[in-house]
Amino acid sequence: MAHPKRKHSKTRRDKKRAHTKLSAPAISVCPSCHQPKLPHRVCPHCGMYKTIKYVQKKEKVKKS
Repeated sequence: MAHPKRKHSKTRRDKKRAHTKLSAPAISVCPSCHQPKLPHRVCPHCGMYKTIKYVQKKEKVKKS
């Protein structure tokens, strides 16, 4: 197995790691309810995707 002949400096190590960073997720606006959502996904607030209703929202039932 190959081993380095000399120690790599911290600068070289950090240059290699410079591209492995997280980016913030893209956020789009739902056209029907105008709430923020992830693109190309069903809206978690209204259940619509491209003006088509896919998910019925469950109503909360009070326990008595």
